[in-house]
Amino acid sequence: MSPRPAAVPYRELTVVSADGSRLHVEVHGAEGAPAIVLSHGWTCSTRFWAAQIADLARDHRVIAYDQRGHGASPVPATYAAYSTRALADDLEAVAAATLAPGEQAVFAGHSMGGMTLMAAADRPGFRERAAAVLLCSTGPADLVAEATVLPLRPGKARTWLTARVLGARAPLGPVTAISRKILKYGTMGPGSAPDRVDACARIVHACPRRARIGWSKVLETLDLRAGVRALTMPAAVLVGTADRLTPP
Repeated sequence: MSPRPAAVPYRELTVVSADGSRLHVEVHGAEGAPAIVLSHGWTCSTRFWAAQIADLARDHRVIAYDQRGHGASPVPATYAAYSTRALADDLEAVAAATLAPGEQAVFAGHSMGGMTLMAAADRPGFRERAAAVLLCSTGPADLVAEATVLPLRPGKARTWLTARVLGARAPLGPVTAISRKILKYGTMGPGSAPDRVDACARIVHACPRRARIGWSKVLETLDLRAGVRALTMPAAVLVGTADRLTPP
């Protein structure tokens, strides 16, 4: 994540997923260059990848998209539209629309974006297109139980309270000094630069409340362990030791 403004996309398009949901997609870099597909996390958007896009697009074709309900992708009308199946459907739709027949790409997913890759891992279409995967600050199951955003002992009480916090229906409101401190404590390292914390906070606070709640319900009951076993292509896992939301 970077405070720098999003790179000017080489191309923008709208992709329609299996259930008719429309997804905003950006393609940066030269056509024909090696492809990288970026899948962002919960409450984020393509802007989260601004620094990576700026660096990678110099010699790669970088494909980034807004998960349904995030960024420029419309918010689904019902909570039934939020599921791990939908994550996989959306990723497959984006790949089919942006990669040439037989073309492979490196797929990188952060947080819920990593869960997206795990959700699609056993699908032939994804497996044929994935040359390798990168999973950043993510996990396949027990996310709410293992999160340490609340300074309590592990157990049913902490799990219940964490679920209530992540699924809170109250609007996040404007970015303030207090909200930046809360976000930094829960999701970023203690050494994070103030401008990066502010940029991340603005991205998170821009996420529509309905999408934030809808996806929180999916995260609460997440179980993608079968997807982990299906990741037989080269894979790397990147984890932050200070990450309280998706700890090691």
